[in-house]
Amino acid sequence: MMEFALFLGCTIPARLNQYESSSRAVLEKLGVGLIDIREFNCCGYPLRNIDFKVFLLSSARNLALAEKKNLNVMTLCKCCYGSLKKADYLMKEDASLKKEVNVTLEKEGLKYEGRVEIKHLLSALHKDIGIEAIKGKMATTFKGLKIATHYGCHALRPSQVVGFDNPVAPTLFDQLVEVTGAESIDWPMKLECCGAPLWGINDRLSMDLTLKKLTDGKKSGADYVCAACPYCHIQFDKVQKMILSQRNLNHPLPSVLYTQLLGLSLGIDRKALGLEMNEIPISGIEEFLKKETELAEEKELAEQKETKKGTESTRQ
Repeated sequence: MMEFALFLGCTIPARLNQYESSSRAVLEKLGVGLIDIREFNCCGYPLRNIDFKVFLLSSARNLALAEKKNLNVMTLCKCCYGSLKKADYLMKEDASLKKEVNVTLEKEGLKYEGRVEIKHLLSALHKDIGIEAIKGKMATTFKGLKIATHYGCHALRPSQVVGFDNPVAPTLFDQLVEVTGAESIDWPMKLECCGAPLWGINDRLSMDLTLKKLTDGKKSGADYVCAACPYCHIQFDKVQKMILSQRNLNHPLPSVLYTQLLGLSLGIDRKALGLEMNEIPISGIEEFLKKETELAEEKELAEQKETKKGTESTRQ
């Protein structure tokens, strides 16, 4: 069984339980083992621009804990992903920095050699598990559902550090959405920031950025915006709900976590996916699921075509 050390970070356990529950359910269905390391601490992201050494040590300690157990790390949060990747990159680039960090880690009997791979959930699904393997587990697929994929900032930049996908024209997330049968639409503001970094500093500007992006997604024909980062989803869900109330708007573009979208296609129970925990209801998404009879008919038709093709090839 493929195994990862699951790095939840701080935000998901405190504010977005449905992301954890849906991720665990999806990965279990796909045969991926998740190991919880209780000693994990904050990735250091909040201190990144305040105390660089503390940020680096926070991330490095997590990596050392995973390395001690010979496990690669899977993150659900893209901020955590970016922080852990940054720390790993810096220590591999600067031997003296790595040595300095390890002097502190030695006090706990830890040491980081740089043998750990850091994966975001999406990259693990796409590159380690694979599109075809996911297809093989499908219980049903969506029909006519249009999704606006939101990549987020920390998964794509700085590209030489994170190595997630092409930062200018990424396709990884779109492919993962389309494996569910949904259509990943083109939309002008696809790669723009969700506005979350400004929340708590300039709420009005944060809301403006969020609303501008969601309006563009809606205008481009999306039924839902899809995120795979807790900060982005909270912005599109909880903050959008505030925007709708404060600005007297009534045309939301609901946000669905990718693990909820994929989980429905895998036939996972809606309670395990936490659908009811989203602030803006997404119950209507299930109306886009194909009926089992329709799927069976499609499968039978595909098999008949293959049989016919094989017969014609034999005759030739």
